[in-house]
Amino acid sequence: MAALSRPLRNRLESTVLAARDVAETAADAALLHLGVAAAKAPPHLTAGQKKLRVRLRARARQLGDTLHKDERQDTDRLVQEVGYEHWHRMLFARFLAENSLLVHENGVPLTLKDCSDLAEHEGASSGWELAGRFASRMLPQVFRPDAPGLALLLAPEHQRELEGLVAGLDAETFQASDSLGWVYQYWQAKKKDEINKSENKIGADELPAVTQLFTEPYMVEFLLHNSLGAWWTVNFPGTPCPVELTYLRTLDDGTPAAGKFESWPKRLVDFKLLDPCCGSGHFLVSAFLMLVPMRMQAEGLSAKEAVDAVLRDNLYGLEIDPRCIEIAAFALALAAWRFPGAGYRPLPPMNLACCGLAIAQKEVEWVKLAGGDERLVNGMKALYRSFRDAPLLGSLLNPTRIAPGDLHTASYAELQPLFAKALQKEEVKADEVLLEAAITAQGLTKAAEILSGTYDLVITNVPYLRRGKQDEKLKAFCEENYQLGKNDLANMFLERCLEFNKEGGVTQVVMPQNWLFLTSYKKQRESLLKEQRWNLIVRLGSGAFDAISGEVVNVILLTLTHSKLEREKFVLSGIDASEAPSASEKTAAVKSNQIVRITQHALLQAPDCRIGLESSLGGPLLERVADALVGIQTSDDPMFVGAFWEVGHVDRRTWELLQSTPDEFVDVAGLTCIVRWEQGRGILHRLATAYPSKGRKAVGRSGVAVHRMGALFVYRYGKERFHQNVAVIVPTDEKHLPAIWCFCRDPAFQGAVRAIDQTLKVTNATLVQVPFNLPHWERIAADLYPDGLPTPYSDDPTQWIFHGHPQPSTASLQVAVARLLGYHWPAELDTKMELSDEARAWIKRS
Repeated sequence: MAALSRPLRNRLESTVLAARDVAETAADAALLHLGVAAAKAPPHLTAGQKKLRVRLRARARQLGDTLHKDERQDTDRLVQEVGYEHWHRMLFARFLAENSLLVHENGVPLTLKDCSDLAEHEGASSGWELAGRFASRMLPQVFRPDAPGLALLLAPEHQRELEGLVAGLDAETFQASDSLGWVYQYWQAKKKDEINKSENKIGADELPAVTQLFTEPYMVEFLLHNSLGAWWTVNFPGTPCPVELTYLRTLDDGTPAAGKFESWPKRLVDFKLLDPCCGSGHFLVSAFLMLVPMRMQAEGLSAKEAVDAVLRDNLYGLEIDPRCIEIAAFALALAAWRFPGAGYRPLPPMNLACCGLAIAQKEVEWVKLAGGDERLVNGMKALYRSFRDAPLLGSLLNPTRIAPGDLHTASYAELQPLFAKALQKEEVKADEVLLEAAITAQGLTKAAEILSGTYDLVITNVPYLRRGKQDEKLKAFCEENYQLGKNDLANMFLERCLEFNKEGGVTQVVMPQNWLFLTSYKKQRESLLKEQRWNLIVRLGSGAFDAISGEVVNVILLTLTHSKLEREKFVLSGIDASEAPSASEKTAAVKSNQIVRITQHALLQAPDCRIGLESSLGGPLLERVADALVGIQTSDDPMFVGAFWEVGHVDRRTWELLQSTPDEFVDVAGLTCIVRWEQGRGILHRLATAYPSKGRKAVGRSGVAVHRMGALFVYRYGKERFHQNVAVIVPTDEKHLPAIWCFCRDPAFQGAVRAIDQTLKVTNATLVQVPFNLPHWERIAADLYPDGLPTPYSDDPTQWIFHGHPQPSTASLQVAVARLLGYHWPAELDTKMELSDEARAWIKRS
């Protein structure tokens, strides 16, 4: 099936955005009518409505809405859930109908028109309501049969508006392979924008909205073709894979570039794949569509048998947001029923679970479900301790650290039947709060089982969230449990994925690329290079995502093996697709760009263990003969920094000259500013947030200034103070300056720096951690500058070394007027300033 076209995607986006507003407005009105938020039930309610009101209030508390002391009940989370349930039941019903999969209870296929005709006879208010009812019955893992939110009737005007929205979508939308993934993205879009604009720290309530990112199909297929596909080619040599492996990359000898996956099971019945951040199920569905034909061919299974076997044996998924799990379950069910030769029928239970369910009860209330049995009580306590922060931590939770399942504590598997029985007990059915607790507990035990398991392949697009945006609770957890990866949620998830692996298991992730070279991740890189085997890395760079700006998210595709075997000798395969400007061009690049091979030992020997894709990382580095320094950080530039012409005279008792970033890329630039220095004794030096001593080792020495934001550009250093946005490369021996200048001016310098640091703003340390052949560049400098580098010269009056004569200046009239008014440039007044002979001649003539 083809992906959704951009016009259809835009139409879906506008529809889903409108639907969320309508659905939540409708839910809020319906809850208000029942008085769910009020302390007392309204007198107009029937007995059935009163019972539903109690269930809804219990559900609200389970979702995390607050019950106040005066019995008022918050309903914000409940409104969101009810709106979501009603809209998605209608939407999923249309998905089923458009794929000829909507089925009556008696097994007869139905169209939406059939549902309209049957509505009155079946006691439904509309054909859409009836279609939703049938969809709910077909999808028990998506819609709870007893969900109180779905028992709530929406006002007719809201119901008709929602029906119009779902009916207005193009039929092709329901045939596309990626529609369900976009549905969730668009449902969360408004909230995501609100959270980002607020600039508040991200906690449990905000995480699902801000960390979900739809994974491009080419990324999903590339990773699976170079893991599952590679495994097939090794284990079934000479037998064509039943799935076309368009992204499989091989070496010259035909060996898969990602490795042979020798530790994986030889039979797919024993193979287990986990997506711990499964979102809408993109990886799971793609893996399903590979594994079913593979098992049909390898094991002689029919389509129906293979579909059931893959759902039962092979695929596992976790997600922090229950709505994602519902969409993933529906996506898998749809793929199963659509598979040629399979068709609609009840499916085996899927190994999917929400690992972000909240526990609303206190522990003493929670353990009542155990019925007094000590082992079960201890098991319930362990479950409680494991999941009390589940809405914040999700798949980062590791129940094996609590270690349930011994003589004193019931295992999670033992707790599952307990909750199934509890749901049938009259006293539980009669207590709505206890009933919601039992339903939540049943879901959590499934999540705990998956979280406690180990897997052959762990594959996901990890959530991205920098440490500075994390709330304090998340920060504290990460500091304690994933110290090496704490700077970004993505890096913590990489560590967690490897914990999920069996020995010899494989982790494949889509994740940001900046950690491959940033100094703050040095220890994690070193640890992973020492403790894991690196199989394959694809550098995608900017523009990798079709639907968002690639400048926001620059990613890699990474494959690691959880094994130390032959790690030192292991050779990493790398593909650089970062130069391709768009997602479509990267799709082609990952298929055809050159494969680079680098030993893991060589990566360990690289400066700061930075991960580059160059075939040769050897040779002496520039840092052997030069230092790279960063400049002054005032913390308040408007207070301390100005332009030199803003004062009549640059009095060195108050001011120091300050070199800034260039306004244009020319050799002499940035010599425009002054900083209120006050001989090192002023306010600037007393500010706790300022770092005025930065770069002081460079002052008075010759060097090369570097513009390091975006495009790298080098220009002449003015031997004065310099701004924090400027880096200066200072040779340890001044005789090497011409060679260093020639090297830094060459495109080879920018290429070498960008090979190890693709961040927008390059760190100063990176600038000298590149190979530098001193004799080679000394020969070039001798040819270009036999008399040494010329002294800097400028006809630009915005530069402090300007000579002051109007005739050759770039702004003759302005300079002439300034001279008539008695103004003199710093170069004319400062006898210590180093000037070229040409500049001195102009000053003399002035």
